[in-house]
Amino acid sequence: MQIRVGYELRYTLPQPTSMILSLNIHHSRVSDLVRPDHVLTEPTVPIRQYRDGFGNWCTRLYAPAGSFRIWTDTFLNDSGLPDIVVRSAEQIPPEQLPEDALVFLLGSRYCETDELTDVAWRLFEKTPLGWGRVQAICDFVHRHITFGYEYASPTKTALKAYGEGRGVCRDYAHLAIALCRCMNIPARYCTGYLGDIGVPPMAAPMDFAGWFEAYLGHQWYTFDPRNNVPRRGRILIARGRDAADVAINTTFGPNTLDSFFVRTDEVDGVP
Repeated sequence: MQIRVGYELRYTLPQPTSMILSLNIHHSRVSDLVRPDHVLTEPTVPIRQYRDGFGNWCTRLYAPAGSFRIWTDTFLNDSGLPDIVVRSAEQIPPEQLPEDALVFLLGSRYCETDELTDVAWRLFEKTPLGWGRVQAICDFVHRHITFGYEYASPTKTALKAYGEGRGVCRDYAHLAIALCRCMNIPARYCTGYLGDIGVPPMAAPMDFAGWFEAYLGHQWYTFDPRNNVPRRGRILIARGRDAADVAINTTFGPNTLDSFFVRTDEVDGVP
């Protein structure tokens, strides 16, 4: 199937402002793009792109004062298959993990493993190792947190989400990531597109989505405690330790976000 994806962000800037964007589709999906997902701006400004320490594509630009628009609109080929489920995937002991997975066992800005270790072991010590344990964590987080856009907060951590019992998709992911790490399972945060493909559409406007990947059986698998069912049409943008590593826009100066729009729709073909 083909999916039309894109976004539009409109800002008002009181002064020229530097920005770092994480908006390009992840390099692992580039071969699926029907046309490039170039970052476009109005007014046009020079942009520079680079790979960050996690391999994500990032864009640097210097926006002028006044109204500033950032957008893209493209199409991507997708298998249409749901997220992979491998219930036999085994948990790898820490001493056998590859070095590049070890950082995803550690605490991070939004995932306070030191504060949640006792909670994690109390809740999940008797769950089966491997896939079953990660799924048990997702089941708990899915039940424990009540979803609502009104609960969104840029400072909410996994510990706060656990205490409040409410949040948005990134809060579900942060809490599940922290609990996995407490149980010695590497887990990393993911952001990207996830439309209402194959499920009843939500009444709320489309947004970027947050989920996570756990390292089991010597590879990474997708888990989504917010939805907690395999989904179709998931398109990765970036991965990191938590949401701080994959912010869609880091702005170095005062700004007002006037409007925000995300598109991800299944289509019959490129017009």
